[in-house]
Amino acid sequence: MAVTALKEYIGVPRDSIEHFGGKQIVYASWDHHLLFASSLMMCLPIDMPFGEMVDGPLSALVAPDPDSAALDWKKVEWMKDNKPFTPDFSKSLAENGIGHKDQIRFHTPGLNSLLKVA
Repeated sequence: MAVTALKEYIGVPRDSIEHFGGKQIVYASWDHHLLFASSLMMCLPIDMPFGEMVDGPLSALVAPDPDSAALDWKKVEWMKDNKPFTPDFSKSLAENGIGHKDQIRFHTPGLNSLLKVA
């Protein structure tokens, strides 16, 4: 059934950064780790250092994976916008170019216990 609007519809996004009080949503996904069905979502301060995100919330979120104990964050291969990305762990998320609702992916060569590779 078709719908006809009686007046112009103006959508108001409720998830814009202005509604998060100095924080932003950041998505992270661990490539080739099928324990997680989708990206992990974190609500983080914009000025949080990348290393603090890794040592804190990201490490806690990936802890249930059997490979997490062997994870060496210094050997992780990072992707942002589907391109290789080398973060500066001492700089903030914003300084690393990570904005509201951005997704970062990370790959850990040799740690793929849940993905059977032939």
